[in-house]
Amino acid sequence: MRVLITEKLAEPGIELLKEEFDVDVLLGLSPEELLEKIGSYDGLIVRSGTKVTAEVIEVAQNLKAVGRAGIGVDNIDVEAATKRGIIVANAPESNTVAAAEHTLGLMLAVARRIPAADASLRAGEWKRSAFKGIEVAEKTLGLVGLGHVGSIVARGARGMGMRVLAYDPYVSEERMRSMNVERVEEVEDILAEADFVSLHVPRTPQTTGMIDEGALAKMKPSAYLLNVARGGLVDETALYNALKEGEISGAALDVFAEEPVTDSPLFSLSNVVVTPHLGASTAEAQDRAGITAAEQVSIALRGAVPVHAINAPVPVGEGAEFVAQFSGLCELLGNLLYQLTDRPGNHLKIEYRGDISGYDTRLLDVSAQKGLLAPMVNEPLNFVNTPALARERGFRVETSRYSESADYTNLVVLRLESAEGESMASGTLVGPRMKPRLVGAMGFDMDIEPEKHMLFIRNEDVPGMIGKLGTALGEHGINIGNMAVGRGEPGSRAAMAVTVDEPVPESVIEALLQIPGFKEARAVTLS
Repeated sequence: MRVLITEKLAEPGIELLKEEFDVDVLLGLSPEELLEKIGSYDGLIVRSGTKVTAEVIEVAQNLKAVGRAGIGVDNIDVEAATKRGIIVANAPESNTVAAAEHTLGLMLAVARRIPAADASLRAGEWKRSAFKGIEVAEKTLGLVGLGHVGSIVARGARGMGMRVLAYDPYVSEERMRSMNVERVEEVEDILAEADFVSLHVPRTPQTTGMIDEGALAKMKPSAYLLNVARGGLVDETALYNALKEGEISGAALDVFAEEPVTDSPLFSLSNVVVTPHLGASTAEAQDRAGITAAEQVSIALRGAVPVHAINAPVPVGEGAEFVAQFSGLCELLGNLLYQLTDRPGNHLKIEYRGDISGYDTRLLDVSAQKGLLAPMVNEPLNFVNTPALARERGFRVETSRYSESADYTNLVVLRLESAEGESMASGTLVGPRMKPRLVGAMGFDMDIEPEKHMLFIRNEDVPGMIGKLGTALGEHGINIGNMAVGRGEPGSRAAMAVTVDEPVPESVIEALLQIPGFKEARAVTLS
């Protein structure tokens, strides 16, 4: 596979990719050159300067993953990528420390009028009385958004003796209490109470222009506004007017509605501190972003879901890494279930039992569908396009959860409607390496480590059936690796799951079914 890097990336990230892929670093490509070259690449890594448009995605016939070395993906047409089944992943935590430190730095800079004092002294002036500032200790910082960056800002502010308020409907009150942050229910509460208002939300249709004339009017005349999040959150004309008229005391901005910008009325005001989008501009953050983007693309090209994929069902919250370990098992069970079922229907039931039932399992739902659908479609499946293809085929997925599991700490059970009724396969992960185990199939309990080539037999529960199977396979030169037996009441019915070293031909299946006592035989190849 080939990966294209179009902007400067940390050398460790490039070396990581080179361990598995052919990598080309082509900096400064024009839009036309990108369109010309992208068709031969499986992975693409960009920063903010490369526009990955719908047109680029349309001609990128081999593209499977786009990595953004940074947080924002405004320069990537995520909708077009999703329709094509291309994973888009970013590096959301790479610049959190840098952005948080920059926020705190700007707060101190505007509070103590540091840039203006610096410029005055450089101009040959010594005007100590002209640059009297305020202390941040015992002041109130109001955070609009308490994600990764906001949390670090809160911690730093608390360390400087500030009271911290936060508005974030997605963060629990318990979590805020653990951070010594006071929860408020409306943004207006932040605006009315805070001495410093700091924005930490993404730019969306709902947040664009959220700090407008009306919002600024709710702030205290002594308050300051900080924005190191995204340009466009603040109505810059309204902010200019509020600052000029003394409706608020000052502002510190790192981002702007249109960038780059070198001429703005805001730049003329002495109570404004501005920087040219430097929130992520530290050596450490740039290295982390590049390495993270490289890791995300590498994982995606290996067929797994990177943890920072933004258009795939990544498990979130506590236990995300634990849940992700079950993805391969669920895909395997789905693939097995299809091969054990005649004329499968379109209703898949998934049961999560034991500890796994308490976590976000959307990734596992898609993994099971991916394995089930793989033999039915004539195109590559991944975690982006599988849900859409399942919907197109009228698949219904029903999940249920049970905190108790009689025999296993964690158990996943798949049930599929078929012309004969309902087929079932179940499995778990065992040992320190969390290896998959098949523990149920063909209506029987059994315990076997799945392999690529397997044979499943339904037979009468009478003496000699295992020997007959071994003899028959031996006569055809097929070596048995492992075997598990499941049975009902003694003397009634039984089943065998057998791993073999090579695919079992149809002719061998037919020969097995000629042997008295064998009722059903199916050769299975698991990807």
